[in-house]
Amino acid sequence: MNIFLAISLFLIPIFFLLKKGRRSSKRLPPGLLGIPLIGQSLGLLRAMRANTAEKWPEQRIRKYGPISKLSLFGNPTVFISGPAANKFVFTSDSSALSSHQTQSPRKILGERNILELSGEDHKRVRGAIVLPLTKILAFDIICSLLFGLEQGARKDRFVTCFQEMIEGVWSIPINLPFTRYNGSLKASAKVRNMVKELIREKGVELRVLLLAKTLSLACLVAAMRTMKKQTGRDSQKRKPSGEFLKWEDLAKMKYTWRVAMETLRIHPPVFGGFRKALKDIEYGGYLIPKGWQIFWVSPMTQMDTSIFPEPSKFDPSRFENQASVPPYSFVAFGGGPRICPGYEFARIETLVAIHYIIIHFTWKLCAETWKLCADNSFSRDPMPVPTQGLPIQLVPKKPF
Repeated sequence: MNIFLAISLFLIPIFFLLKKGRRSSKRLPPGLLGIPLIGQSLGLLRAMRANTAEKWPEQRIRKYGPISKLSLFGNPTVFISGPAANKFVFTSDSSALSSHQTQSPRKILGERNILELSGEDHKRVRGAIVLPLTKILAFDIICSLLFGLEQGARKDRFVTCFQEMIEGVWSIPINLPFTRYNGSLKASAKVRNMVKELIREKGVELRVLLLAKTLSLACLVAAMRTMKKQTGRDSQKRKPSGEFLKWEDLAKMKYTWRVAMETLRIHPPVFGGFRKALKDIEYGGYLIPKGWQIFWVSPMTQMDTSIFPEPSKFDPSRFENQASVPPYSFVAFGGGPRICPGYEFARIETLVAIHYIIIHFTWKLCAETWKLCADNSFSRDPMPVPTQGLPIQLVPKKPF
């Protein structure tokens, strides 16, 4: 018995040393984790708010290559880029990668928001929310239909609190009175108190409201800003007064949707996202340790000159033949099983809005807006918005 115990005590340390040696033979990606908790978060946030968000990953790639390690929002992170990276993120088995948000949105939106769900839970919740969302064409309508909030002071308070809540989704999770994270947490508590009973009854997720409001709005603002000459190619035949658009009308608006897709390529509503490694993963010759988060960004493929020649040029014809666009290169809505549940909702809302704007109005950018367009002054916080708003002159067309 004593001999067996002695042998065990001798072999166990050797086993763990050998195991550690096997793991250490796989290299971590190059890069620095930086200051604990802060890491490279401030640099990323500054770039997003200074209209240089695309330069931030470009600089990392030039310095470290397409795979590197860093620390974002309090977590060790591996940054990856390129079509292969997008495919890896969007199609990996749920046993290897899980959807993951940083601490700030988890605390603000809740631990069980739809972006944190995986597997059967995600399928069940997604199935419950996708179809209703395709029928809702504006944020105000969502408030009315899902929350029973009509125009008035109560609705105004809800909208204000909701805006304050989403402002801290991408923020460093330091809960001090003067931080944006703290303000978002307080706003989140107010929103939850206002709709607690309705959420329990209808199963509404706060994240759904966020997606519904921001994706199509960002697309519409950028499209109006870019289309200096509205072609109206899909809206030349105006429907008789009082007649509504039908589903077949939307199906014919192919050029309008190509305009929207090109807008989303240049100004993607979502800059990037996170996943979490559920086990040690080897990718690109490097080790991604269990528990680390993985960060991907959309501009690295959508503005890649080898995929989209002259990427800064607005050219909707790029999407005439979508088969010519390499897989996992255009990722404005994500991809794979977790593609944005608001995709069809955003498409319908965008088509309808552009159609009615074109047939009922002419518009031109105000003088100061032309300079802003030339400067391409967008800021991300975290969604893209013109830094000085969008001053335009709208002129109603004469009724026919």
